[in-house]
Amino acid sequence: MIMHWFLICTLFFLFSCGNAPYKGRDALGADEFVMDSYKIREGKFSILQLEGKEYPSLSPELLEEYKDVIQDGDVLQIAIFHPSRSDIIAAVESIRQTVGFRVIEGKIVLPDLEPIMVQGLTLEEARLKIQNAYLSQIHDVQVFLSYKDRLERKVELAGLVHTPAIPVDGKIRLFDVLSQAKVPPIANLFKSYVVRGQQMLPVDLYKLLKEGDMQQNIVMHGGDKVYIAEPSAASLMVLGEVGKEKVVDMPSGFMTLRQALAEAHGIPYTGNKSYIQVIRGNILHPKIYTLTWEHVIHLPNDSMLLIPGDIVYVAATPITEWNRFVSQLIPTFIGADLVTKGLKGVGVNVP
Repeated sequence: MIMHWFLICTLFFLFSCGNAPYKGRDALGADEFVMDSYKIREGKFSILQLEGKEYPSLSPELLEEYKDVIQDGDVLQIAIFHPSRSDIIAAVESIRQTVGFRVIEGKIVLPDLEPIMVQGLTLEEARLKIQNAYLSQIHDVQVFLSYKDRLERKVELAGLVHTPAIPVDGKIRLFDVLSQAKVPPIANLFKSYVVRGQQMLPVDLYKLLKEGDMQQNIVMHGGDKVYIAEPSAASLMVLGEVGKEKVVDMPSGFMTLRQALAEAHGIPYTGNKSYIQVIRGNILHPKIYTLTWEHVIHLPNDSMLLIPGDIVYVAATPITEWNRFVSQLIPTFIGADLVTKGLKGVGVNVP
């Protein structure tokens, strides 16, 4: 990251020394910029593709619900009701309130019963199995069953969230998890991600939460990890002859060129509106698009899109360089007040 910003600053220095636009043979025009903007509109993974990163498409299998079953190590809560056997009710209640019923080697142990195999069963299947075991000895018994703890059956959340973990049941989906986690509207959804095992899933959180694309609404599994990024996790730079050079946050993963220029307070009279350049990609071998103010104001907003890491550079008009030379270099040798008076006497305006 340090080397990346060092190269950016080096590039900026080289540009600003002459403050002139890049006119090399590999410079691209508005047509190429618009074509790439259409790719950007397809979403996060098309943007990553422009950055040279490839991910597989979202598998339909990730949207399928699955049978949620009891696993070894789960801790169950069991309650029993019987009109007269208060001894068994009290014994089961005492265990439930203290340690719960932990599944060990697939089995649980209850008062007056042999160990019962429950691993691989749903809660309802396990409840009926326990109830039938008691019914073989006691009539009119009812069993109630739920989870007390599932260490491996939760989604873990980090970053800009209020809830660190949410249990799964084979049906809960990503949208519900994010709703329960109270993801703030300022979160950077482009840099947010979902990990299963050691692999990032190709899910576009911006499309899910901002565009309502339910094709991104995958079913969550125990052990999944969700990270929600800060607003400043993705950004671009606006440099050169603009009202205010700045780094602009991009929580959506893209931004229109108009908006970026507006964030930098526009282009003053010193800017050369014929040379608005966008520098994209590998800083040593970037794509450099050259656009004009006419493109900015006449082309549709969604055909002029920027992505994280882009540098928007506005060249200076030639007169700006002369004025700078006069106002910055000559006073070094003679004195600002003296030079200003002398230059005004011969009709040169020093800003």
